[in-house]
Parts: sequence; structure tokens; C-alpha cells
Amino acid sequence: MRIAINGFGRIGRTILRQILSGPQRGDIDVVLINDIQPVETCAYLFKYDSTFGPFPLPVEGVAGALVVGKTRIPFSRSNDISTLDLSNVDVVLECSGHVPNRDVAMRGLVAGARRVLVSGPSAHADVTVVMGANDAALGDAKIVSNASCTTNAIAPFLREIDQMFGLVRAHITTIHCVTGSQPMVDSPRDTLERSRAGGESMVPTSTSAAGELHKVLPEIAARASVSAVRVPCLSVSAIDAVLQLETPVAGDGRAALRAIAERSAVIGVVSDPCVSRDLRTRPESLVIALPETHVVQDTQLRVFGWYDNEWGFSARMIDMARRLAAEAV
Repeated sequence: MRIAINGFGRIGRTILRQILSGPQRGDIDVVLINDIQPVETCAYLFKYDSTFGPFPLPVEGVAGALVVGKTRIPFSRSNDISTLDLSNVDVVLECSGHVPNRDVAMRGLVAGARRVLVSGPSAHADVTVVMGANDAALGDAKIVSNASCTTNAIAPFLREIDQMFGLVRAHITTIHCVTGSQPMVDSPRDTLERSRAGGESMVPTSTSAAGELHKVLPEIAARASVSAVRVPCLSVSAIDAVLQLETPVAGDGRAALRAIAERSAVIGVVSDPCVSRDLRTRPESLVIALPETHVVQDTQLRVFGWYDNEWGFSARMIDMARRLAAEAV
């Protein structure tokens, strides 16, 4: 699989970390990285990562390339990738975080790539697909949105719950790490609460997962609400879900949740009492914390689950890119 990474921010760098450090990634060839920042800056931020630690191989930014160990990856600084030659690229991973219109979304295709995968919600994608939730919707779409990290955590889980028990209604709160959209000190943003210093307070706010769920699982989204609280952590977020079910839950519910994880490719479980730091670099979309499970009067189920909002989401980007590349042949 030949990929290009457009935008070398948190997700772009985490994707490359997984490709270059995972033995199972040998089938992936990164043929280009494009970012508007100097390659020396991108090399430094890849080498020294405040969340995942130093990369274990030498990293250097040289003229026209990012060199990691013995791997030399061509590097460009174009603000419009349609001007590049991407005719040898199976999938462009659009990780710039800036796709304001359809023309920008199509730039990878214009440059010659076969498909484009957007690393976040996008109104300009042909379809939004979450693995484990609406995989069948992929079809032959050329521009695909991988939704958000929270949507990837919620949607496959709700689909499994609905199939196993019948979901009457649900409310889910995502307890989400700070992101680059929040200021370090109080500074105007698009909403008043997000204008407050992200490292100082817990910030109740909205989440794109609410709208994305309607795209991915519209029949379930009508029965669910989603809210968010941003918290001063660098990585690993969580969901706290209260579910009203049609079918009673047996016992403490843990056996049912284990069964869901066993048949799902993107959901895991943890049996120990853990804190968020313990889940860093877990590749699943959601890791259910079994000790936090509660059942009330047989049909109300409380589930708490972790997700590494950078590492797990980047793993799904790679998985989805593989599917896109395979189907583009």
C-alpha cells in the first residue's frame, strides 16, 4: 500500500509512528509527507513527543526528506497538494485538519491519488465510515471521512449493544483530553467555554460525535444523546454511558461485555482497575473498563470505556487506508 500523508500534526505523526514501529506495518510504503512547516521542525516534533516519548530511531530533517533510521521519506511543503504528482499513491491520508470545501477535499484525487481518507469529520466527503459500525457504507467512495475519535469509540459499541439487547435510549458523556483547538491561557475561541485555559479547568462543551453518529448509525442516533467534558490530560479519553435496554442483562453485565469484545475487531476490555495513563497506545477504538460496569434493575446498564484518542484513532486510519487501497486495485 502506497500512502501520502498531508498534514504532519498530531494524527499524521502518530500514524507514521505506528507504521515505522509496528512489525505488522511492513506492507505500507509512505511515499510522501506534505506539511507547510519546515522539515526540521517536523523532524524534531516526530523525534521528541510529549505524549508518546522519544522515537527509538534516529530522526533527521534534510533537504526534501524526513529520514527515520534507514527510511528516507520525501517531504514537500506545498499548501495545495493538487500541484504535486501523486499518481503512484493509493490513498492520501488527509490529516491537515483543514478541509473547508469540496475542492480542497478533492486535491489528492486531482494530484492523481486513487482515494482520499480524511482524519476527522468532513461535510465534503462522499461518505463517513466507522469500522465496526457502518463498514458496508464504504462502497466505491473516493473521498472518505474516518469520523472522529469519539465517534469511533461510541458507534461500534452502540451497534453491538443494540444487536445484543435492543437499545431503548442512551446518554453518553465523553471525558476528552485537551486538543490544539483550546488555548493555553484564556483567549477567544468559537464558544465561550472553549475560550478558557484548557490546562486549568474541566470544560463542559459539545462534541462532533453527536452529529457524526447520525451519519454513521442514524437508526440508533435518534435514541442517543452525546455530550462532552474536556479535561487537562494529554492523551487517553473516556466515555461514560448510561443505557436503557429492552432485554434484561444477566448478572453484573461483564460477561456480555466480554462477549462483545471477543467478536469485535475494534473493542477491547480491561479487567484491572486502571487510570487513563495505563491505556496509552492501546490500538482499540474503545477499551471497556469491566470494574466500572453497573446494572440497575436488570435493564439499565452503565458502561465506562477508555480510548486513546490519538493512538487508537490513528490505528483506524491505517486499517481504513488498507481497505481503501485494496478496493482501489
